[in-house]
Amino acid sequence: MIQVKLGLEQLHEFISKDELLAYDKQIVSAYRKIYNKTGAGSDFLGWVDLPSSITEEEMARIEAHAAELRSKSEVFVVIGIGGSYLGARAVIETMTHHFAQLCGSENPHIIYAGQHISEDYTTDLLQLLDKKDYSMAVISKSGTTTEPAIAFRILKAHIEKKYGVEEARKRIVAITDKSRGALKQLADSEGYASYVVPDDVGGRYSVLTPVGLLPIAVAGINIRELISGARKMEAMSRTVQKMHGNPIAWYAAARQALYNSGKTVEVMVNYEPRLFYFTEWFKQLYGESEGKENKGIFPAGVGFTTDLHSMGQYIQEGLRILFETVISVEKPVNELRVPGAETDLDQLNYIAGKRLSEVNHKAEQGTILAHVDGGVPNMRISIPEISADTIGQLIYFFEMGCALSGYMLGVNPFDQPGVEAYKKNMFALLGKKGFEAQTEELTKRLNG
Repeated sequence: MIQVKLGLEQLHEFISKDELLAYDKQIVSAYRKIYNKTGAGSDFLGWVDLPSSITEEEMARIEAHAAELRSKSEVFVVIGIGGSYLGARAVIETMTHHFAQLCGSENPHIIYAGQHISEDYTTDLLQLLDKKDYSMAVISKSGTTTEPAIAFRILKAHIEKKYGVEEARKRIVAITDKSRGALKQLADSEGYASYVVPDDVGGRYSVLTPVGLLPIAVAGINIRELISGARKMEAMSRTVQKMHGNPIAWYAAARQALYNSGKTVEVMVNYEPRLFYFTEWFKQLYGESEGKENKGIFPAGVGFTTDLHSMGQYIQEGLRILFETVISVEKPVNELRVPGAETDLDQLNYIAGKRLSEVNHKAEQGTILAHVDGGVPNMRISIPEISADTIGQLIYFFEMGCALSGYMLGVNPFDQPGVEAYKKNMFALLGKKGFEAQTEELTKRLNG
């Protein structure tokens, strides 16, 4: 059963239902491009049927390997950047106790490397790994992406020194191309356990491949439930390739209608701290997919009520280029009530006895109404609870919504040509062979 619900009640003041329904033909056309593979980037549509195509053997292998890694690791390091780590981190942070490691969790602490080039962070990480038993996964199709390649070079030397080359080989997992690339070549020569990043799945759509599933399983999360949730949303989307009865299609149509009305920034809002990295994953998915040809909605994110005391002012009264998409969790895992007090100096006795979740939901409702009154359209995506099943549904919801949105916008949702610009400049400034002309030009620009 689909548990993700889309509420558009606070949108119709800005975009009428009839105006939204006018996008149905565009939705149908976008779906045809996806399922008939006739749109731009059609060779990267492997994620579309990924949940239903994962086999029992694949899941069992990942689960067994994850159990082996857990048994000898206090820490598991995920080396990757962009989609090579964000999807896994989104699920792990969403599904894990907020203070798991301080509470003595039996599962390894998942730590990330290669998502930046900070010398201090990497040094601190090495100091930690000196004291902890660990293993790691390095995730890269090519093996030459600068940030994770640097991190892996450093951590490979560290783990080999700590455990010896033979044992280190048992603690390193490579998730890479099936047949080519520097990491694949190294994995074969060293005998690392390896998994394949499918050729037809781009990094930001890869969370339901071994890229995400292995780290998620090492963290002790039930990947079968995650996949089951994604399968439900996949089946719904394949069955209903139009707006009527399809919340993904309504979401994509609403985004396009808002964009065409001048709302060029989407603020993803959550009221649960554990959803912070889910928002980060959303930002990469939509930003890298849509931001092309001087087009696209800029994806941003806030965590309320925390950010109501910072970004809330801008959202309420700043430039009216924003709309909000609120992820609302109906039921928390735990129950905690506000106690009463004899003196009531803080003037909170009026909510004594209420659950914190009730207070949080009233803050959510009040904020939505205030922002709508301030000229900010709102959509609400609700789930009954945070579970592997509902998160799996949300993952597929946003993946398909992104593909539909990209095609409606008229861009290729599956490439990222703009990412290469900074890399070429960085290579030149570092003196990489073959970039001599650019090195001279950029040096002159920087030196005035």
